[in-house]
Amino acid sequence: MAKKTCLVTGVGWGTGNAIVRKFASSGYNVAMLARRGDRLAEMEKSIHGAYAYTCDVTDVDLLTATVRKIETDFSPPTVVIHNAVGGSWGNFLEIDPSDLERNFQVNTMALLHLARLTLPDMIKKGEGSLICTGNTAAHRGRDRYAGFAPSKAAQRILAQSIARDAGPKGVHVAYVTIDAVIDLRWTRKRYSDKPDHFFIKPDEIADEIFHVAHQPKGAWSFDIEIRPHGEIW
Repeated sequence: MAKKTCLVTGVGWGTGNAIVRKFASSGYNVAMLARRGDRLAEMEKSIHGAYAYTCDVTDVDLLTATVRKIETDFSPPTVVIHNAVGGSWGNFLEIDPSDLERNFQVNTMALLHLARLTLPDMIKKGEGSLICTGNTAAHRGRDRYAGFAPSKAAQRILAQSIARDAGPKGVHVAYVTIDAVIDLRWTRKRYSDKPDHFFIKPDEIADEIFHVAHQPKGAWSFDIEIRPHGEIW
């Protein structure tokens, strides 16, 4: 049986890398998208079944060409994970409005373009998954998140709109909210006084995303929240 294809945007050394490793080790050809080609090339060498595609998801022409190349190189993706994220912090008076516009391009518009490029084939076949990684900014607007939260909230609502349309046609769309501090080198340094269970490991996030992507049709979820037991909410 031919391998299925998984497309992951925003692949870095944290969550994106963990998602790639999970799907590649489970038998997928995994197309890794990110702006940092050198980083992707390094991952491609170390992860069997993972392939690098340097791409800025805000460049619609480049994104389109990249998706079409992935289809030619392997097959149309049956799982698409939009993990790319644009963020900036400050209150409504402090932020640069252009940063918010950029974040909308990365978080929301790229999701729209990915869906338009990949879901028609999934709908034709009556199967597939589109999963978007998010955070609590998609659910509430804190004062310092004025340049970020609006784009994540719009992203979640767009995903919900796509889910309501594509779901009855056999395609599962889900939004995974990560309400946690991810276990990375810089977060460990910033929260050096916190115990291990304060952090969520990228591999744990990847495991949950893989589970969501393979839920049976009778038990599909849209809103999934990942939250360590010690997180205040």
